[in-house]
Order: sequence, then C-alpha cells, then structure tokens
Amino acid sequence: MSRLQSAFTRGRPALVCFITGGDPTPDATPAILDALVEGGADVIELGMPFTDPMADGPAIQAANLRALGAGTKTADIFRIATDFRARHPQVPLVLMGYANPMITRGPQWFADECRKAGLDGVICVDIPPEEDAELGPFLRAAGVSLIRLATPTTDAARLPAVLDGSSGFLYYVSVAGITGMQQAGLGSIEAAVARLKAASDIPVAVGFGVRTPEQAGPIARVADGVVVGSALIDLIATHGADAAGPVRQLTLALAEAVHNARKGAA
Repeated sequence: MSRLQSAFTRGRPALVCFITGGDPTPDATPAILDALVEGGADVIELGMPFTDPMADGPAIQAANLRALGAGTKTADIFRIATDFRARHPQVPLVLMGYANPMITRGPQWFADECRKAGLDGVICVDIPPEEDAELGPFLRAAGVSLIRLATPTTDAARLPAVLDGSSGFLYYVSVAGITGMQQAGLGSIEAAVARLKAASDIPVAVGFGVRTPEQAGPIARVADGVVVGSALIDLIATHGADAAGPVRQLTLALAEAVHNARKGAA
C-alpha cells in the first residue's frame, strides 16, 4: 500500500495541509514541515513558488512572492522534499504548483526528480485532463500519483476525463474561485462529494476556503479529507522564520477536529 493510500485508509478522515516551499526562506521551510507532521497532518502539500499563481488568493500569492524573493529555486524545492523524506519516511508529500516550473526542463526530468526526492504525488493546477500527455504519463511511469482537481463546474460529461489517470486522491475545489477567500455551504459540499464518490473509488479531499477547526470538522464528516492552506500561510506571513510553533498549534487543532469528526455519529 502506498503512503497516500495509507493516509486515507485509517478509519477516519485525513487532514491535508499546504504550505509554499521557500516561504519565508528555503532554510525555514523544513522546520515548518516538521511542525505540520508533529501537529498531525496526514498528507502535506508543498507548493512550488511561481510568479503567476492564478488559482490562488492574496495569502498564497504573497507566499509565492516571499519565496521567490528569498531566492527559492526548483532545486531548493527538491532538496527540501528529499530531506523531508529522510526525516519522515511514512508521511505522504505532494508537490503542488503550475505547469511552467514543472515542464520547463522537460516532463521526463521533472518526473525523475519527483521519484528521486520520494514525492508521492503532484497536483498541477493548469494542465487540464485533455492535455494529460504533457506530464501525466511521465509521472505515472515514475510511480508518482497525478492528483487532479474537480470543481463545482465539473459536470457529468467531463468528470470521466478528470478521473482518467488520476490517483492518490481527488482534490475537490469547493468554490468557483481562488484559494482562501470564501467557503462553500456544507450542503453543496456533501452533494458534490457524494456525486464524486459515486463515480470513483478515489478518496475525495475538500479544499479552498477551509481555515478553522470549526469549518474543517463538518466537512470531514462527509469527505475523505480536508485541505487547509491559507490559514497556515497567514501564520507564516505573521511569524516568519518563527512560524513553526504557531503552525504546529493550528495543525493540532485542525487534526483534532478532522480526525474526530465522525466519532459519535449515528
């Protein structure tokens, strides 16, 4: 069983946490990643900084700019991932970002680097399923999951294309907008998750707009996982290189809410 499969088969929902690699600096990122693990994150998404993160709201946009301003390079991201895998051999680590940094040196090179770094999956925001050949076959050949996004506008006609070649988990973007700005109603999330799970046995993790334990808990009752990013990024923006402690505390609270969401449910 892969690390990602294991994260979603523990008899409880999974907490998925996102931070931007290199924010506030490449040297500060490892301690923040360790804080996520210590806080109880089941899966960690490591963002590749990019100049034009079009799917992200102001918090993650600013994190990308801070990381790039600190001189973060693609080589730093892979070094951070490699070192993380040595410290945490069982914790799934997913790279999330945009096509340009991933394929500028060729998809084969990128897939090989992901494999060597021990990455479990990749989320590429701006390569649609119809252009899977740009990256998907290379990742799958390297044993790296391609994790796709589904949205409120992913209808029944397009969903099979989204699911084809996807593995690890399906990331349900719960709002038709950018990260961190709003949260969808629980009723619409529940209906969407039910529709996605009826079409596939891939675990469904819900993100975009989830910031607090109070928001994460109810979503965890209906989804296989909950993704939190902007709230953690805000702590990094506030505390900088000293963010590990606050990040650990928020992760602990989120993990408690997510992991215990279904206890006592009828």
